Amino acid sequence: MTNDELNQPGYEIPPEIKNQVAITTIDRIYNWSRRSSIWPMMFGLACCAIEMICTAASRFDFARFGMEVMRPSPRQADLLLVSGTVTKKMVPQIVRLYNQMPEPKYVVAMGACASGGGPFKEGYNVVSGIDNYIPVDVYIPGCPPTPQALLHGLITLQKKIDNQTLREARWYKKDVSEVIPVPVLGPDIMDPREYELIRQYSQQKSATTVSEALEGESNPV
Repeated sequence: MTNDELNQPGYEIPPEIKNQVAITTIDRIYNWSRRSSIWPMMFGLACCAIEMICTAASRFDFARFGMEVMRPSPRQADLLLVSGTVTKKMVPQIVRLYNQMPEPKYVVAMGACASGGGPFKEGYNVVSGIDNYIPVDVYIPGCPPTPQALLHGLITLQKKIDNQTLREARWYKKDVSEVIPVPVLGPDIMDPREYELIRQYSQQKSATTVSEALEGESNPV
């Protein structure tokens, strides 16, 4: 970041000390430090992960964005790159990893599968987008996206961080949301946040079945 980008508009700095002094705000210096040191988690799911690896290699090299430290532990990372097909068997592990990441944390849905199911949408074993379970900050289209598209998505995330303020950051609010319940894999994937809706639907379906059965007994053919 140059001094012109860091300095707070409206405060003139004498030319002789312009390269040694900067007048800025806490938000700007705080966001600058975060955007320049995002640590992605070393985590891949399918073919999009190959493109993510290419982006980290020497030809494209996202180390110039301060992102070269890909951590194998969620407790040392602040960016979850969901790169690839999200199966119902994998969703509980993704949500668990997201919960283990410290705030501030961000999620990038890389590719059509992670964003909305891709070519497997409505399949028996694939979820229609990871945003049904965890909040997503940036979506990157493509099947799979190119390394250039991933770099563009990471730059978009940096721009989002630049516009954040400490007063509105969710991780500093007293009413910060609780840990996201880990989905349960049974005959199908079940979100604990929807247990009440599932219970109501089951009771309504059961009552309708009983009512139809009684009606059939009272009106035999």
